[in-house]
This record gives sequence, C-alpha cells and structure tokens, in this order.
Amino acid sequence: MKRIMISLMVALVAMTGRAQIQSPTDLLGSWTGKLNVGAMSLTLVLHLEQQDDGNVKVTMDSPDQGAKGIAATKEYLSGDSMAIKVAMIGMTYRAKLKDGKLDGTFSQNGMSLPLVMTRGDVAEVKRPQTPQTPYPYETEEVTFTNEKDGATLAGTLTYPVGYDKESGKPVGGNMKSLTVVLFVSGSGQQNRDEELFNHKPFLVIADYLARHGIASLRYDDRATGSSKGGEVKNATSEDFMRDAEAGLNYLRNQKKFKKIGVLGHSEGGLIAFMLGARKKTDFIVSLAGPGVKGDTLLAAQTNRLMELSGMSATMTAEQYRQQKEVRETPWLQWFINYDPSDNIHNSRCPVFALNGDRDCQVLSSQNLPPIQRLLPKSKKNLIKEYPGLNHLFQHCTTGLPTEYGQIEETISQEVLQDIVQWIQGL
Repeated sequence: MKRIMISLMVALVAMTGRAQIQSPTDLLGSWTGKLNVGAMSLTLVLHLEQQDDGNVKVTMDSPDQGAKGIAATKEYLSGDSMAIKVAMIGMTYRAKLKDGKLDGTFSQNGMSLPLVMTRGDVAEVKRPQTPQTPYPYETEEVTFTNEKDGATLAGTLTYPVGYDKESGKPVGGNMKSLTVVLFVSGSGQQNRDEELFNHKPFLVIADYLARHGIASLRYDDRATGSSKGGEVKNATSEDFMRDAEAGLNYLRNQKKFKKIGVLGHSEGGLIAFMLGARKKTDFIVSLAGPGVKGDTLLAAQTNRLMELSGMSATMTAEQYRQQKEVRETPWLQWFINYDPSDNIHNSRCPVFALNGDRDCQVLSSQNLPPIQRLLPKSKKNLIKEYPGLNHLFQHCTTGLPTEYGQIEETISQEVLQDIVQWIQGL
C-alpha cells in the first residue's frame, strides 16, 4: 500500500534553489551516507554540481524512500564546509570536510543526528529476478476502456510458453485450457509492473506464470504510463475497481480463456474481493489484502512502523481519523470508513490469501484471521502466512519500507511457486 506508507524521518519535499559560491570548492560531486535512527537507517545522497552561471546546484536523494533530485537551498558553502537546508520540512545538514569525508550533523524539527558522508553515489542495487528479453513467450500490447470513468487503460497481455496467440491454440496441444490472471496494483498510481524502488514485482510474477502455463494481463493505473483519462485526485477504490472490472470484461470478450482470475496486491487485494462479491472473477489471489476496516488497519500500521523506528506507538483508530491529511484526502476519507467484511464474505470463488509476518503495512496477524473467518467454507481456499517476508513478499530483517529498495530479491520464490501451484490446482 504505497499510498498509506507513513514518512519515516525524512519526508523529502522538492524545493527550488541554488547555492551561490564565489570560489572553488572541494565539495563538488556526490556524497553518500547513512542516517541512523534507532533500529532504522536511511541512505541519503547529496549532489553538488557546478553550473555555467557560477552557481552550484545542490540536490538530495533518499533512495530508501524512492525520492531523487530534491533541490535544496544553502546557508553557506565554502571550499571545505557547507550548510544546506530544506525549509519546508525543517531540515538542515551542516558539515566540514575532514580526512576526505563530510563530517556533519543532520537536524530536523529539534532533533540532531550525526551524518558522515563519503564520496560517491549510492551503488546500483541488483535486481536478479527482473526478466530480460528475449522472453520465451509472446506478449501483446492492449488497451481496454472504463467508459463510465472515461479511462482508457493500457497494458501487456502475456501468453504462456507454448501458446500461439495468432491461432489461439497451444503449440503441441499440451494445454487443455488457458487460465489468465488480471493484476491489480496497490495504492497510489503505479505502472503495469507495479514498479517501486526499481523492483518490478508484477513483471516478475507475469514472467513466472507464463513459464508455468498461465497467462496474465497487467496494466498502467489510470492517468499513469500509457493509460489515459480517469479522475485521480478524488478517486477511491470503487473507481479503481471499475478499471479492473473493465479489464476482466476485456479478457472475457477475447473468448480465449477458460478461467479468468484476479491477483491483487494490498489495495488491489481489497479490489479483488469487491469483484469477487460481484461475481466478476473466477478466483482471487490476495497478496497482503486488507481484512479489517480502514481506520483500524492504518492505526495498526502506524504503530508498527513507529515501534520499529524506536518511537512511541499509541495511535488509535479515532486519532488517525482526526489527522489533517485524512480530512483533506478523498481516498483516505473513503478508506478509513471502508469495511471489507461483506465483500470477503460474499466472495464465493476460490481464494488464496497470503501475507508475510513482517509486513508493517498490512499486518498479517490482524488481517489474515478475519479473511479466513469471513470467507465461505471451501476446500479450494488457502490462507497462508509466510515467516520473514515483508509487504512486498521479500525476505527482510525488520519489514520497514526503508528496506524495500536495499533488498535484491523482488519477491520470494516460495510465494511464486505457491501461486502457480494453487492456480493449477483449481
């Protein structure tokens, strides 16, 4: 649930500004350091670039939060010392060059922490699971329309290995029927790969399904990537559900697929149950989908994140509801009042609901039990908690969102195997 991730210490906000400097400086270039806050650490990268007009452009990255190119203003900048500021969030960094390192202090809202930075940009993190072309299967670029909301969604239809999309038949005749899965992303506008911190989980899942005989359709969220139209600012999960429903209708109209299911991550899992209750899908894979009312989930999320960051965790559902951001954000106003119970109970198709026990955003201990209790009894249902996995189903240390980008793994191999095995057993 990208939308409901709380900011962890450095909520970097873009500002404009350049640092004036009248003499040469040894500080030009990139500098990288770790800001340690209790059990949490944040990677910060500082860039100082000489401009043709004599100014030095100063920008900052927070890779662990997916923030790049944030412009900062200067308090001073000399040959071996600096002080930069991002006033909107009350942040300053003062440092002096010492033994080839920037030895400084990071300050924000009355809190000061040491921050030593060394020369160089952050090393590129490997993503070994990201598929590389050429693929051993065929793909097709498609569009479908949610006419009610005026949204045209663009996506990639991935056929399984051994399927000829032109003839509509399996090569060699070894596929008795073709199953397809529609992917629905988590909260916030995301592309068809659900890309986050250079991870592409939906691409990884689509590739794995294709190599095991299952087709899939993943699409850019409305007004994102190649998708056009559709209200975003005031949209809620009900609006996004209609986008997903349009995708299911498109797949049914192709008349190529015997079973058509939904795989939803986080908010996408919530939407999957909305579609299940409306009998729009043949099966559901809920990756960390909510099982409790929105305000309850968000209060628990906030408390878990604060606990792991070494802070006091006393947020109640009512306190969460009173926050200014909630009152001013239509999606949050809708979400805090949404209770998924009825839609889960009325989803009579087979369901695989899974979560990691280190998920800090949709807590498995809070959300999996009600899903299991509410679902109609069925031998085809599977509820599974995975030890050591976070909200993205990565093996992790703490589960904090700041780890997502640091981990090379995009999604657990066990999760991929279980998804395929469960779908194949339907």
